[in-house]
Parts: sequence; structure tokens; C-alpha cells
Amino acid sequence: MANEAAVNNIYNYYLTTYAPKSDSKFDTHKKSELRGIINSIVKLNKEDPLYIVDRSQATKAYAVGLKENARAFKNTIASLGGLDESELLNRKTANSTNRGIAEAIYIGENGEDATAPSFELGVTKLATTQTNIGKMLPSGGRSLPEDLYSFDVGINGLNYEFQYNVYESDTNGDIQSKLARLITNAGIGLTADVVSDGNGNSALRIESDATGNPKHGAHMFTISDENTSKQAGSVEFFGLNNIINEASDAEFEINGEPRHASGNIFTVEKQYEIHLNGISSSEEDVASISLTTDVESLAENITTFVDGYNAFVDRADAYKEMHPKSDRLVREMSAIAAEYSEQLSSIGLTLDDDGRISLNAEKLKDAAASGELKDNFDALKTFAGAMVRKTNEVSLNPMNYADRTVVAYKNPGHNYATPYVTSAYTGMMFSSYC
Repeated sequence: MANEAAVNNIYNYYLTTYAPKSDSKFDTHKKSELRGIINSIVKLNKEDPLYIVDRSQATKAYAVGLKENARAFKNTIASLGGLDESELLNRKTANSTNRGIAEAIYIGENGEDATAPSFELGVTKLATTQTNIGKMLPSGGRSLPEDLYSFDVGINGLNYEFQYNVYESDTNGDIQSKLARLITNAGIGLTADVVSDGNGNSALRIESDATGNPKHGAHMFTISDENTSKQAGSVEFFGLNNIINEASDAEFEINGEPRHASGNIFTVEKQYEIHLNGISSSEEDVASISLTTDVESLAENITTFVDGYNAFVDRADAYKEMHPKSDRLVREMSAIAAEYSEQLSSIGLTLDDDGRISLNAEKLKDAAASGELKDNFDALKTFAGAMVRKTNEVSLNPMNYADRTVVAYKNPGHNYATPYVTSAYTGMMFSSYC
């Protein structure tokens, strides 16, 4: 159990310190894909020299950050049709005629023959969270006696007990801030903060992360200290159980047929992901959801691809001052883009001196209308494929762009594989826990 707890701490440290706060379906892999990654690592290291690597905290953050940035860019490319060369940048896109009410993302099958029905969407009510706001108390005042207090929170069919100390020097504001951190950092699906009325009074606000009609009991969450193990009284004193807004479902109509969903993001026919943004002002105030034309989809995919490319270059460039080798990665990216500069330029994409790609929206639109965009589509797919290979390379060995010193070269043809050399940064993270 102790080892399991240590591993959990390491994983949580990685997620909160280094990893971006996003993931996608492209972060899941088949056994064959994972086996291929292992084989690539073994092959990559078979002839590599042995190095001494800088083990500073900055290098750890840099190496992991570089790997995660490569993963994010690869996922951006994958989201535009997949990683198969025949489907690169070939994603269909959806259109909403009223983004104030709803936006749509196409999530169905891609390919030239892919189709999806059009429909009209009207929104009656947005899904809401449960919100509790406690009593407004003088922030600098104090009425709760010094003691060890506790209260119970019930959410998603589970119960959690929170314990905290109140000291003689604590004010109401101090205790409210302590409770806000305690509840939010517990990671049980609640977020808490302290709100003020502008007159020196403050209250604790607690909100559920989830929306929709409660599936466990009458409320999304409950707070009480009637049967708690430590001193009771703080729930009543701070008004923690004062519900001002109940969680509820979103209510909407698709082609006039009433529907509801537990959240403001849901799927329709496994082909559209709908994001509700507002309520219809009348029965006629609707959003028409449909697929865009192939040319419009391609133009949008190119815009998304360029944004992902520039974001990756910007992140790599940000490390340049402390890790000069990061500039080498920017140069390598620029060199790949330069091979396709003529085709890129003809559709409004210009390679800048800093390695970024500038997009001329008007020229891209004209190229789409004239057919020039489709004429250069094969070159664009080849460029995107080259970017996928580069992100794979960075992900496999981010230490290739970190400061390191060669210790010894291997004897060509008479060596053994050292598959963990590329993951030296992993060892650096674990070292502080051993």
C-alpha cells in the first residue's frame, strides 16, 4: 500500500506540475501501438552514445514540457481526420447558424462519402449546477469557539468527512478561506471560494462541477454535521447547507421535438457534439446545424493545423533562453516547412523568419473558391505527415533537445540496447521520491 501511495503521489505531481490540463481520445492506444513505441525506443538507442544529462529542476520541467507539447500538437493533427496518411486534414466540420444559442462539432466518420443530417435546435433552458452560498459574516469578526471541527459532504452516492482546526487568532474570513481550499483541493467534484458584499462581510460559496438533475438523492450534494465525528456547529454557523440554486438538466428542442440532457455539452446521433451557449428568445430563434462543404471544412482544418503548429513553435521557442538546444528544434521545424513553402504560399500560408507560419485568411478563402486549395491538398497532407513524424521523434526522445555531454561512443555493431536512455527525464522525476 505504501508503494501504491508513493506511485500515486508521483503521478499526481506529474499531472499538476508538468502536464497540460487536457486530454483526448487520441491519448488511448492499442497494445500493438505501445509495442511499436517500445521497439522504436530500443532501435533509437542501440547506436546512441552514452550521455551525462543535466538533472536540474528546470531541465526536468523542460523535457517533460517538450514531450507534452509534442503530444498536444500531434493530437491537434489527429483531430483533423486521424493519423492515417489518406485521412490527414480530411475531417468534416459542422456549422451553426446561431452560435449565440449553440455551436456544433462534427464527430462522425470522416471520408469523402461521410454524411450527417441537418436539424434545427432551439434552447429552452441551460443545464445548471447546484450552488450553496453561506451566511454573510463580518470578515474580521469571530464567533466560532476554538476547537477541532468536522462536517460531512455527500456527493455522487459517496460521503466524505472534512476536519479542520479553528484557532483563537482565526477570523471568519480566515476560516472561510481555509474551508474553500479544503473543499476545492479535495477533488470530489466541488469548487469553493469566498464572496464579499463590499461592506466587510464575506460568505463561502460552494458549487458542484457537474450539472443536471441529481442521480443520487434530492440534491447534487449535501452538507451536514449532525453525525460527524468531531465538533459540530460550523455548518449552521457558516450556512454551508444553504442552497440558492439547484442543479438541473438542459432543455431544448430538435426539429420541434423536446429533449433534455444533464449537461450543456452532449452528442446528437453520434455525429455532432453540441455546445449550448444561450437560450432562444422565441420559437423562431433557433440554430440550424449542418455539415459545411468539403472546401470549407478543408479551409477550417488548415487554420486549426496552422494554429497548432505555431503554438508548438512558440512553446519550444519559450525555452530557448535557458535551453539553447530548443532553438534547434525550431530550426528543424522551419526546415521541414520550407520544403513546402511554394505550395503553402500559393494558398496564403507564409513561413516567417521566426519559424512560425502566417495565415492570410483572404488568400486562403480565394484559394478555396478557385480550387487551388484542393490542387495543393496532397502537398499539405505530406507536410502534415512530416509534422506527425517530428512530434513522434520529440515524444520518443525529448532529451535530444536538452543539454547533455557525451561520455562514450558505442562500438558499432557490437552493442546492446539501452531502451531507457530516452526516458531519463522520468528517472529524474522519480529520484525525488526515492
